[in-house]
Amino acid sequence: MILRWFYSFLLVIVSPFFLYSLYKSKPNKPKFGKRWLEHFGFTPKLTDSSDHVVWFHTVSVGETIAATPLIKAYHQRYPTHAIVVTTTTSTGAEQALKIGVFVQHRYMPIDFSWAVRRFISLIEPQKLFIMETELWPNTLTTAAQHNIEITIINARLSERSFLRYKRFQVVFNLISPPISQILCQTQEDADRFIALGINNHKVQVTGSLKFDIDISPAVIQSGKALRESIGINRSVWVVASTHQGEDEIILTAHQKLITTIKDLLLIIVPRHPERFNDVVQLSEQYDFQTQRRTSQQLIVPETQVFIGDTMGDMLTFIGAADICFMGGSLLGDKIGGHNLLEPAALGKPCLTGPSYYNFKLITEQLIAVDACKVCNDSETITNEVKQLINDKTLQQRLGESALDIVSTSKGALQKTLNYL
Repeated sequence: MILRWFYSFLLVIVSPFFLYSLYKSKPNKPKFGKRWLEHFGFTPKLTDSSDHVVWFHTVSVGETIAATPLIKAYHQRYPTHAIVVTTTTSTGAEQALKIGVFVQHRYMPIDFSWAVRRFISLIEPQKLFIMETELWPNTLTTAAQHNIEITIINARLSERSFLRYKRFQVVFNLISPPISQILCQTQEDADRFIALGINNHKVQVTGSLKFDIDISPAVIQSGKALRESIGINRSVWVVASTHQGEDEIILTAHQKLITTIKDLLLIIVPRHPERFNDVVQLSEQYDFQTQRRTSQQLIVPETQVFIGDTMGDMLTFIGAADICFMGGSLLGDKIGGHNLLEPAALGKPCLTGPSYYNFKLITEQLIAVDACKVCNDSETITNEVKQLINDKTLQQRLGESALDIVSTSKGALQKTLNYL
């Protein structure tokens, strides 16, 4: 109890900085408007009068996208249950609203006990499903006090996080008792949770929900349409989810590539909307003919760099390309990479930087069948892209290998749904 009071005291101190970052106005970032009050538990009641409410918490965009097939499958199995999805970010909210009319979105209250209690009293959920490992002590404790069953879905615990929790075992002991079950991506994740003291009866291995990716025909067609506007015979590579400091590496590689592959087009998709304008300016500083998605113009042959400055179009950009390099992987241990499943599910050869610890499982599976190459620097990226662009047979073979990995690894969705 004393530890939780101390944690709550620290939360009072740091929350203004967190809220400033959350609410800070940035280009292309959706506004919270009057809904900021929801972060303090002042949330509207659900319009659905169902007596059984389930609560999915998905934090932001990536988690919401990964949870969407599960949420849809849950609704199909239990159509009378009301489903509320909470996110912390406004971009996550935007994504949650795309799931379907059967879902109601609310912002997640900050981890103050009084805010969580107010939220629960208004929403009245029977179950809480937390995507991945978003574990907040007061939220977990308060939910358990209201007899809400808590399940962690698609749970992962890297060796790095495990060692951190192990060093501060008392903190993990604070958050773990209220959890009813943990559905892990891998046996390694399960073993780490058990090593931290979780009862092994609470821990199950269901696989990664992200393998159960469903690429809709509309998205595939959208990618084909973009490629046709670029030119079917023109070579294209896409760099997805770049972070500050990576774009320079990519643009340097592209400078080298276009000396021999004259009509090569680079599509860059920054991870965060507030960086769209900065990346456009950076590309222009490199003297590239630069065009952005929001210009709503056809991509002209002279365009050398195309900036994907819209939200929700990542699969379209990847579908239009021959090769995909995944960002967040060139900055040492700062980011830890992003998910390669989407390009793999679209049958694209994949490239990544050396830091991919957040998606170790899928990345190593792709590397094992040669469907993904690790590039340490600009020069390696140049060489790998050049080889794949010049060898269409190799390009096709590696893309097929990537697609096979996704196809043979599916099944987590049904396993997870059965446990829920």
